[in-house]
Amino acid sequence: MDYLTIKEMPKDARPRERLEQYGPEALSNQELLAITLSTGSVTGGKKYTAIDLATQLLRHFESLKGIAQADFVQLQALQGIGPAKACQIMAAFELGKRVAMFSTTTKPVIRHPTDIFDYFRDQMSLLTKEVFRVVALDTKNRIIRDKVISEGTLNASIVHPRDVFRFAVVHSAATVILLHNHPSGDSTPSQEDLNITRRLVEAGKMMDIQVLDHIIIAGGKFTSMKERSLL
Repeated sequence: MDYLTIKEMPKDARPRERLEQYGPEALSNQELLAITLSTGSVTGGKKYTAIDLATQLLRHFESLKGIAQADFVQLQALQGIGPAKACQIMAAFELGKRVAMFSTTTKPVIRHPTDIFDYFRDQMSLLTKEVFRVVALDTKNRIIRDKVISEGTLNASIVHPRDVFRFAVVHSAATVILLHNHPSGDSTPSQEDLNITRRLVEAGKMMDIQVLDHIIIAGGKFTSMKERSLL
């Protein structure tokens, strides 16, 4: 069979032309990835169109979520994906995450644990390592700012009350919410999670800054320590 480039495909079958005519929502994941990749590649004498590469990515990583979680090395393990294309893929997914961060023009009021989960879900549900974040709130429970305190396996040695409450004081927080993820997909608090939470709650009392909750995000679900009476 002769090799068929995208330019040689019928116009109504080309991803870019289809996007122009029907809009991005009408395209498949494969087509959107092909547009992101822009061009094909030649590896080991074998030619790959952008559609070939997109198909290979979806097959290997099984879903868009799988591709989004892949790192630089994992992406380049696929035939036809070099450093430039790995960068294109990672940049596209990072832009999506950043758009999700600013999906609302005003900072939300946190009335329920679900509010904090909804606000941070897109940022944290796909992470492949544990990230601990503190969220500063004003007197009306509106988010002032948030900050990543640590990355990696959560333990008391890397989550220090000094770092958490220095951030809270600098931003004049009335209260704070603690937040971290479980890449395993299980949102059940570990004993270390409980120990860290109790330590931070006690430190907050001394600083007169209340810890309202500690939320654990795991994929599409979460656990509120406040709701479980674990604070």
